[in-house]
Amino acid sequence: MSAKKNRGPLQNTVRVTDDLKRQFEDLLRETLEKDASKPVIRKEFYQRSLHLKSLVDKNRETLQNLKKADEPAPVGNYDQRKEDEDRRLTQLSQQLKNLSRTLIQGDGDLKEASEDEEESEEEEEEEEEEEDQDNDEDDEEEEEDEEEEELDFTAKEFITLGDFQAQQKEDLTFKKGEVLQILDKKPDGWWVAQNSKGVRGLVPKTYLQVYSGGSHSPNPNEVESEEEEEDDEEEEAAEEATDNTKRPEADAISLLSASKRLQEMNATDALTTMGTIPAGFRSSTLAQLLEEGDQYKSSRYLQPELTTSQLAFKDLLWDSERGGIQPLPTRVSLVLTLWSCKMIPLPGASIQILSRHVRLCLFDGIRVLGNIHTVRATWLPKNSKTWTFSPRVTGILPSILDGDCFVRSASQSPEIGILFEVGVTYLRSSTGERGELSCGWAFLKLFDVNGIPIPSRTYELTLNGGTPHEQGVEVDPSISRRANSGVFNQMLIHRRQPRLLVKLRSVNRRNREMLSFLPETLVGSMCHIPLLVFYRQILGDVLHKERANMQNMDLICSPLLATFPRLTEQPDIMDALRSGWAEKQTSLRRSEKRDPEFLKNAFIQVYHDTAYPLLQSTFLQGPRWADDETEIARWKTIADFLRQNREKDGALHYLLSPDILHKPFDMSEITYDFLDAARTSVPTV
Repeated sequence: MSAKKNRGPLQNTVRVTDDLKRQFEDLLRETLEKDASKPVIRKEFYQRSLHLKSLVDKNRETLQNLKKADEPAPVGNYDQRKEDEDRRLTQLSQQLKNLSRTLIQGDGDLKEASEDEEESEEEEEEEEEEEDQDNDEDDEEEEEDEEEEELDFTAKEFITLGDFQAQQKEDLTFKKGEVLQILDKKPDGWWVAQNSKGVRGLVPKTYLQVYSGGSHSPNPNEVESEEEEEDDEEEEAAEEATDNTKRPEADAISLLSASKRLQEMNATDALTTMGTIPAGFRSSTLAQLLEEGDQYKSSRYLQPELTTSQLAFKDLLWDSERGGIQPLPTRVSLVLTLWSCKMIPLPGASIQILSRHVRLCLFDGIRVLGNIHTVRATWLPKNSKTWTFSPRVTGILPSILDGDCFVRSASQSPEIGILFEVGVTYLRSSTGERGELSCGWAFLKLFDVNGIPIPSRTYELTLNGGTPHEQGVEVDPSISRRANSGVFNQMLIHRRQPRLLVKLRSVNRRNREMLSFLPETLVGSMCHIPLLVFYRQILGDVLHKERANMQNMDLICSPLLATFPRLTEQPDIMDALRSGWAEKQTSLRRSEKRDPEFLKNAFIQVYHDTAYPLLQSTFLQGPRWADDETEIARWKTIADFLRQNREKDGALHYLLSPDILHKPFDMSEITYDFLDAARTSVPTV
C-alpha cells in the first residue's frame, strides 16, 4: 500500500503507457492470427484500434499537463523522462493510426469514417496552432511575417508522387496528388513544405515532382476521383493477376507490386507497424517469383529451346565436323564475384534470422529475363551487419555459399543489367511464422548509353529500399535523418548506408569456351559449369546423333536427362555429384582425359552412382530452405552414402539391397520427353 501512495503522477503515466503498449501488441497479434479479411472481424479490430488510440492520446494529454511540483518526491531528470515518455506515446499513437488505416483499405464505410476523423483532427490541430500564435508576442509575429514573405518569394510548387505518413513530430503527412509549397530546400533531402491548409513540416524530396498545372491547389473532389480511379486500376490489376491469359509472363513483378496493395493486412506491414523492421524492408519480390512455378528456375533454362516454328532447336545446334554441339556466343557472357554486404540493418529481437542471402537475375528495369540464382551469405556474431561470401572451408565448398557466378544472355535490350536483392529468411518467435524479407536491392546496368560494356572492376552498389519498382525509397530512413549539413557528416552518413560489393571479372579463354556450350540465357554458380556442360553435350548427342531421324518423337530412355534438371533445386546433391566426379578424375589417365567420348561415358556412370540414387531415395529427407536441422541431416546422409559407394565401388549394392526401401518405380525417372520439356523461343528484346 505504501508503494502505491508514494508513486507519483509521472510514474503512473508510465505504467499506463506500458499497459496500452501490451494491449496494442495483443491486438496486432490477433489481427494476424484471425481472418481479418471478413468485414465483421475487420470492423471489430478497427473499432478496437480507434478506442486504444483515444486512450493513448488521453494519456499523452495527461502527461503534458503534469508538472514537476506535482510529484510527492523529487524525481531525477524529470524533464528528460517526461520528454521520453511523450515520444513513446507519440510513436504508439502513430502505430495505431497506421494499423487502423491498413484495416480500412477496401472497406468504404470504415474509410469514410476514418477520413472524417482525420479532418476533425486536422481542424483541432489548426485551432491549437492558431491559439498558440495568438499568445505569441507582437515582435515574434512580425518576424514570422517577414520570413513568410521571403519564403513565399522563393517558393516553388511540387506535386506529391505517393502517400507519406509522418514518422516524427516535425514531419508533414500528405497524400498522393497534393500540391505543396516548398519553403526551404535543405541539403539533407528533407524539405520544408506547406500544404493547402497552411500546415508546415518536413517532407522527403524523393516523393516530389515539379508541378506545372498552375499555382492553385487541386480540387479535393478531383483528388478523390483520381484516388477512386487508382483503386479501380489496382482491383483490375489484382483480377488480371489471377488470369494468366490476360497478362504476359514478363509482367510478373508488376503484378506482385499490385498484389502487395491488396486489402488484407500482411505480415510485413505488421512488422513495419510494430517497428520490428526498418521502413524500407519489403516482402521478397524474387522469392515470390520462385514460388510461383518453374518459370524462373534454372531447371527450365537448361532444357533445349525450340524455334518459333517448333521444328528445330534454337540453342542446341549440331556441328557435324566436330561431332558435337556448336558453341553459342552471346551478347552478355561474364563472371562476377559477390564480395560482401555492409551495414545491413538488423530486425528486432522478436525476429529470428534463418538465412542471409542474395538473389540475382537478369533484369531490364521492367522484367526478369531469366532464372533467379541464390547465394547464401555467412557472418560473424561480433559483426552481424557485414555479410561475406565464399568462406574458406576444407574440401569442396558448398555451392550455395559460392559467390563466383556466371551470367549469360542474348537479350538486345539496352537497359539490361543484373538485379541484386539482399534478403533474409526469418522466423517470428511469437507466432512461429516463416517468411522472406528484402533488405534492399541494387541494379547494375551492364552497358553504357553508347552500348559499350561496363569495365571489369569492383562496384560498390548502394542498396535501395522497397521493391525494384519503387524509386527513391531508403532501406532505413532514420540514417539520413541524422545527417547534418557538414560535408564530413554527409560522408559519414554515406558510409553508414547499406551497400553491396561485387566484382566483374574478365572471362579467360577456357571459361569462355565452356560458357559457350551453355544455354543462351542462364545465371548460375561457376563451380557447376563443368557439370552443366556435360549435361548439354549428352543432351545434344541424344537428340541429334542417336535419334533415328529428326522426325522421331519417341520417348528417350535416359535417367540422366530425365532427372538432371532437378539437381539445380537441390544444391547439396549437386555437390555430391561434384565430389564424385572430382574423385573420378583423379583416377583417370592422361589419354582418357583427352577423350571426349570416354569422359561423357564416365560422367554418366558417376551420375548413376551418386545423384540418381539420392534423388530416388527414401532415407534422404526432403529439402527445406533455411532449415538447419534438415540441411545438417541431409549432409550427413549424403556423406555416409558417398563413403559406402567408395567402399563398395559404386551404388549397385544400394540399388539391389533387400534391406533398403525404394520409392515406387515411375517411368518418368528414366524417360525423357524432349517435346514436353523443351521451351518455345520468344523474340528477344
